[in-house]
Amino acid sequence: MPRLIGAVLNPVYQAEQITTFNSSGTHTVAPNTEKVDMLIVAGGGGGGHGFYGCGGGAGGFKYITDYYMPSSSFPITVGAGGAGGTSLPSVASNGANSSIGATAVPGQANSGPASSIGGGGGAGRDYTSTGNPGGSGGGTNYQGVPSTGGAGTPGQGNPGGAGGPGNKFGAGGGGAGAAGADGGPGTPIGTSGQPGGVGLANSITGSPIFYAGGGGGGGYANGDEGLGGNGGGGNGGNYVGPLLRYAQDGTANTGGGGGGGGSEVPFPGTGTGAAGGSGVVIIKEPLINQDTSSCWDLRTVFREVKAGNWTN
Repeated sequence: MPRLIGAVLNPVYQAEQITTFNSSGTHTVAPNTEKVDMLIVAGGGGGGHGFYGCGGGAGGFKYITDYYMPSSSFPITVGAGGAGGTSLPSVASNGANSSIGATAVPGQANSGPASSIGGGGGAGRDYTSTGNPGGSGGGTNYQGVPSTGGAGTPGQGNPGGAGGPGNKFGAGGGGAGAAGADGGPGTPIGTSGQPGGVGLANSITGSPIFYAGGGGGGGYANGDEGLGGNGGGGNGGNYVGPLLRYAQDGTANTGGGGGGGGSEVPFPGTGTGAAGGSGVVIIKEPLINQDTSSCWDLRTVFREVKAGNWTN
């Protein structure tokens, strides 16, 4: 690229800036920011209705580095979690997508809009009920023949657990780091739900935090509930002896899937699936500590003149 020789750039210091969006809004990068790192997590899918409802899939997980940003403001959308299943044979709702609406930077392929896909809703206890596809897929119950879980989106998540012959416990929802655990043959009573897939850890805020865990499946009768995957996945529901264990929502701003509902007999309401957790968008602008020099490419000259830092 051509260079300008002899001009002098004033020293520039710009502190690192980390902006977390727990709800939708707008963002404008600092004047000297050219590239950022971003984490975009969509809303988790809801858990399916019980008996032995399946866990919801985690919201899509997308981590991008060195992403070019425009100087103009752009919208941020944080996806809500999907609603849990409240009746049969319906499948729980998918989570909503999260996205940034930045305009593309001319000449830079790694720029422009970016999004992650909402998690798939978990199946209810019904032989026609299949987990929905999504960022990670929802778990599926047995369909008379072995059946597959809802598909995950490549690069963002994994499939939900599959239904197996005669299963009496809900399959887990998929997570960003692993598929949900499959359902399978079970005794008529006392069968535990299956765990949701683990999420992925990310250190964009400075410390490693897990996001996008799948929801756990519901249990049957006195069986234990399936645990949600690390990363905000909700536990499934059930009752064990006198203890009522309602399905748990995915954790807010992690994209965790909702837990599947458990057995409703003899306790109505324990079969209701839980909601998925909302997503999150995090943007990290790097530290800039730039010394004076006399040799700069044209792109840098333009950016610094526009920022008011250039003198001749």
